[in-house]
Amino acid sequence: MELTPYVESIHAQLDAAAEAGGEDARELAKRLAAPLDSAIRLALQDALSSAAEEITVELAPGSVELRLRGREPQFVVTPPPSATADEESSEQDVPPPPSVEGDDAIARINLRMPEHLKARVEQAAEIEGLSVNAWLVRAASARLGRREGATRRTHGASWGPQKYQGWAR
Repeated sequence: MELTPYVESIHAQLDAAAEAGGEDARELAKRLAAPLDSAIRLALQDALSSAAEEITVELAPGSVELRLRGREPQFVVTPPPSATADEESSEQDVPPPPSVEGDDAIARINLRMPEHLKARVEQAAEIEGLSVNAWLVRAASARLGRREGATRRTHGASWGPQKYQGWAR
């Protein structure tokens, strides 16, 4: 995804606002443009990352990841697994959720959700040939499994503690 048009749009808005302030304001805006470029890109990447996380919650057990290629972010979408063409998928094919040491007991919970979400869950479970319970267990297991390996981000401030992994040239 190309961020340059968005960054340039913000610069243009800054220039337009500086025009109203006279020569000193225009000079200040010109000096602030370069340092703001990195801050704007970082804020946009943070917003895209938060959006990817929200979409992943809705898409579970599928996922959306945000990756950087050079200076530009890219979305990587992993769709949820679909039912096989020969309709051989069944509830027995679903791996059981990971158990905590020695805790193989089944727990019962009551879950309340909006009707529109319930309908979507039922539809997704039907497509995959699973019961709603099995689909929810798999979605929860997949979501928690991703969380174990992922770094936890602070949601309060945009500039909170973050950890980046990978390599750069």
